[in-house]
Amino acid sequence: MPTNPTNGIIGEPVVDDNPERSRYELKIDGHVVGVADYQRDGENRLVFPHTEIDGSRRGQGLGAVLVKAALDDVRSQGKQIIARCWYVAEFIDLHPEYRDLLVRP
Repeated sequence: MPTNPTNGIIGEPVVDDNPERSRYELKIDGHVVGVADYQRDGENRLVFPHTEIDGSRRGQGLGAVLVKAALDDVRSQGKQIIARCWYVAEFIDLHPEYRDLLVRP
C-alpha cells in the first residue's frame, strides 16, 4: 500500500462531480488533488478544456483515474463530450472504449 511521509497511509482516490464549479474533483483524504473542468454545450454535451493534478501528486496515475471516472459519469448520463484538453483526448486515444463519447462533427 502506498505511504505518505506525513501520515503513513494514502487514502483511496474519490472522484465527484461538482456542478456548482463545473468540474470533476479527485479527492484523497478529503483534499482536492485534481480537477477536470467542463463547460456545458447544450443539454447533452460537455466540453473538457482543462485537467490538472496537484504537482506533488503527478506521475501516480491519478489523471487517468480522474478522467476515467468523469467519462464513466458522462456515459451514465447519456451525454457526449468535446475533448479540448490534450490529456482527455490522449486518454480516449489510448482507451478506444470511450471513443463513442466523442461528438462527431
